[in-house]
Amino acid sequence: MSSDFLYSITPVEKHNNGNKYLIKVEVPLDRYWYDDVYFMIEKGNEKIPVKLNHKENKDGKIYFEGEVFLDTRAIYRYYFSYYKDGKLCFHKKKDLVKHNPIREEMFKMSVNYDVPDWAKGKIMYHIFVDRFNRGSSEKMVPMDRRNIHEDWNESMQIGPDKDGIWNNDFYGGDLKGIIDKLDYIESLGVSILYLSPIVWSQSNHRYDTSDYENVDPYAGVNEDLKLLCEEAHKRGMKVVLDAVFNHTGSDSKYFNKFGNFDEVGAYQSNESPYSSFFRKHYHNGKEYFDYWWGFDNLPECNGYSKEWREYILGEGGIIDLWFSLGIDGLRLDVADELTDDFIEGIRTAVKRNKSDGFILGEVWKNPMRMNRGYIESGKGMDSVMNYPLVDALLRYFKYGDVHKLSYIINDMLNEYPEETIYALMNFTSTHDISRAINMFGCEKEFSPYKEWYWDPVDNSHEHCKDYKMSKEDLIRAKEIYKAYISALAFLPGNLSIFYGDEAGVEGLGNLANRKTYPWGREDTDLVEFFTDIGKVRVNNRFLEQADLNVFKINRDYLMFERVNGEDRMLFAVNRTDNDVDFKVPDEYSDSEDVYVLKKSRKGHLGPYGSIALKK
Repeated sequence: MSSDFLYSITPVEKHNNGNKYLIKVEVPLDRYWYDDVYFMIEKGNEKIPVKLNHKENKDGKIYFEGEVFLDTRAIYRYYFSYYKDGKLCFHKKKDLVKHNPIREEMFKMSVNYDVPDWAKGKIMYHIFVDRFNRGSSEKMVPMDRRNIHEDWNESMQIGPDKDGIWNNDFYGGDLKGIIDKLDYIESLGVSILYLSPIVWSQSNHRYDTSDYENVDPYAGVNEDLKLLCEEAHKRGMKVVLDAVFNHTGSDSKYFNKFGNFDEVGAYQSNESPYSSFFRKHYHNGKEYFDYWWGFDNLPECNGYSKEWREYILGEGGIIDLWFSLGIDGLRLDVADELTDDFIEGIRTAVKRNKSDGFILGEVWKNPMRMNRGYIESGKGMDSVMNYPLVDALLRYFKYGDVHKLSYIINDMLNEYPEETIYALMNFTSTHDISRAINMFGCEKEFSPYKEWYWDPVDNSHEHCKDYKMSKEDLIRAKEIYKAYISALAFLPGNLSIFYGDEAGVEGLGNLANRKTYPWGREDTDLVEFFTDIGKVRVNNRFLEQADLNVFKINRDYLMFERVNGEDRMLFAVNRTDNDVDFKVPDEYSDSEDVYVLKKSRKGHLGPYGSIALKK
């Protein structure tokens, strides 16, 4: 890279659909003569050459300036071309060859991306509400089709009950229970609470909504959500709520398949006020409802329905109601299956309530390659769950898959807007996958050849229900797990802790992973480990929006750098059970340790050890 070539790109005039930018270049006058300086910018196949005019010579410098209007929210790539003493040169990200830069060699800029700062580079805490903490002293009132666990530590139900009903056992974790544990959550360095669905539903996971207007009675009442938000805000925390708008439950006031609600539902009559809420298809002259992935308890909603849109998105609608209770953002369940137009309506409603409201989407692939307007349209989501990176990192620490991790990181850095990268949800585990600690300790349970290897080969209820690793497997799993978490914590994005991951909760499969939090029985070593991670993140706020430079990925160790202005941090982690030596870049020779795991030191990593050096 040309060290004598300095430039700046500054927005000087903002419009609803874009910005006007002023580009300035300064180069030394006493060494070379510069001519025909161009700012070369590309969006897709579109190329925009911007001639920078000679402005003045002053104080031994030559100055060039030019303006460009970029009229859409998008990712642009750019470089500079110029003549230096009659020779064609390029100023680009990677100064490797003397030719027009290829895509990977260009700089990248995002136009009109405005992800809220509070959602960048923070620590999230993801709570499956029924299983986190029981705060209410009142006993749960028996309800039809619900089985109640009086004993918090009782073994959970996996699979259907005697009546064939799934996910209907409740432990009574509630909003008051979360409030009671806010100080504990804060001690982990958490500043974002992400709650699984809390509105009235028939299942313990609450992804089968019965009534969007009211908190589920086992979780509390609407005022409890308001109080939780108030108490969280006092501690500088934001609250993100799981939003399930692709489908409702069949046992709901909208569909009312079983006649349990007073209102006439869509299942009962086409004259129902909710009839247009749901998608239908016709076969052999008959009308049928569409169900999410064929599950007849989850009728799909019609994102194009005027009535449905008004109910959820309109003024005074469901999103307005939830925000009136104090929430700060939404996580969109199965965002893939929502229409772009509906997501656009969600954004409008969120921003109507809070200009810095945050929208996170459940997207399992690279969102920039799905021919959808998720991110780049400017009308959709701010960020997504980072499944590709988590999968690649798990594979790296478990199998030494260097290629996968290298590819995904490069893909992320080159494809995603910077604003989105900082706000990605880098999760330890989720309610949909096996607990990460099990993935590292159950050697024979997973197939490395699956696209997502984290589903156990034997996913039967009997096998997964009370599966426990042996003592030896658990010891080894914890070592790898700590190395994995420490790497995840220092990469760009939000570190999202799935409740109990910090306490050693096991869970083989995506139902057994929802055990109750083991209050009084936590793995205190792991809690202390996560607490230390949180302190480093809180004490080094520059990491929230720091660039990533990867120095080394091999089968022994991973080393990368985070840079934000003058602040820099080097991180290295050993994925093996052997001691590993590594070369510390010269600029970190006098750096201080800010994080050390497993007897590591500058230039040396203990087995599964890691170190962070701050310059």
